[in-house]
Amino acid sequence: MRVDAIEIEGSNIDTHLLNELRIKPDEREDTGPRRWPWIAAVLMLLTAALGGAGWWYLLGRPIPVQVANAVAPGTGAGAASPVLQATGYVTARRAATVSTQITGTLTEVLIEEGDHVRKGQVIARLEDGALRAALNVAKANQQTAEAQVSQTQAQLTQARADARRQDELATSGIASKQAAEQAQTAVATYAAALEAKKREVEAAGAQLAQAQVNFDYTIVRAPFSGVVTQKAAQVGEIVSPLSAGGGFTRTGVGTIVDMDSLEVDVDVNEAYIGEIKPDMPAQAVLDAYPDWKIPAHVIAVVPAADRGKATIKVRVALEQKDDRLVPDMGVRVSFLRPKPQATAANGSAPPAAKGVLVPPQALVQRDGQSVVFVVAGDKVTQRAVKVATQDVGTMKLVSDGVKAGDTLVLSPPPSLHDGSAVRVEAEAR
Repeated sequence: MRVDAIEIEGSNIDTHLLNELRIKPDEREDTGPRRWPWIAAVLMLLTAALGGAGWWYLLGRPIPVQVANAVAPGTGAGAASPVLQATGYVTARRAATVSTQITGTLTEVLIEEGDHVRKGQVIARLEDGALRAALNVAKANQQTAEAQVSQTQAQLTQARADARRQDELATSGIASKQAAEQAQTAVATYAAALEAKKREVEAAGAQLAQAQVNFDYTIVRAPFSGVVTQKAAQVGEIVSPLSAGGGFTRTGVGTIVDMDSLEVDVDVNEAYIGEIKPDMPAQAVLDAYPDWKIPAHVIAVVPAADRGKATIKVRVALEQKDDRLVPDMGVRVSFLRPKPQATAANGSAPPAAKGVLVPPQALVQRDGQSVVFVVAGDKVTQRAVKVATQDVGTMKLVSDGVKAGDTLVLSPPPSLHDGSAVRVEAEAR
């Protein structure tokens, strides 16, 4: 039944207006279930894309790892155990501050810090005007003396010829015996004069040698091959072998260090010095390069103690050297005690184990076989290895698949596989 008007609280509302506000069935928005499958499909595609991008990011991201090196049997941790550690400094057994033999003004300085010089190489020159003139005078004096020797030699030759003729004349009665005697006296006189002139030549030669030595003092040469670590003087400065009170005179041109003579001096507490023996193996680690383990051995225990520090100095030789090693660097030395070797039944030493030693943490099982991951650049390579039944100390002996010096990943995570990108965080010590 159609209602034309409704009375509410005394007011009449026109029902035609209400009918206009009603939504007809054909004008309603379709919100039925037919649109939901499309929305769900779009959401699934977005989820898959985001998941794939995340998986790609995780696969391409370098995996942080710790590494250690494979070593040959007889070296490394499998061969020796540390007895004690001590700190010290790199020192040079051959180092010299090169000066001059005489006082003079520098006219040339031919070195700079870091230069490599050879033994006998000219590194500086002094002003040499006066000494050069003295050298020339000495040369002239020697030449004069040599000329006088030649002149006296000619006079002696003539005197001997005159003496022979006078002897012949005296024998035939033509000349007197006195004339013959005078001729012989002239021969003796010229012979003595010749000997005196020869001694004068020798004296002139000695003076020339002295003048040459003094002149050579103006040239400063390297006493041995090495590297210049300090340039102490400049052109125009006065250099003297003795220190002058005014402070304006240099006592050296530069300092040269023989890098082949570098070794380590360490102070060992006297309570433990009994553990240190000559030729004892050791390992040195520089404070500046903590990852560089340098093979070393004890040279000698210096027979003198420091009463103030209760230490004794030990000299340690470094078996590997390169440009990273410089004097006065801090170093930590681990003194090693070689492990006793087992002997065979006949009393001889057993044959050396074949293969390389690897840390047990580097070995993992993949697809039923033992493998290691070798770091090459920023990626790893998976290698199958054969592990021997015998252990060497705390190390595993691997007979195939790895060579000495290879860098191996320690405790490889399950996500690590052949070709994975890695980032080395630390090297095991």
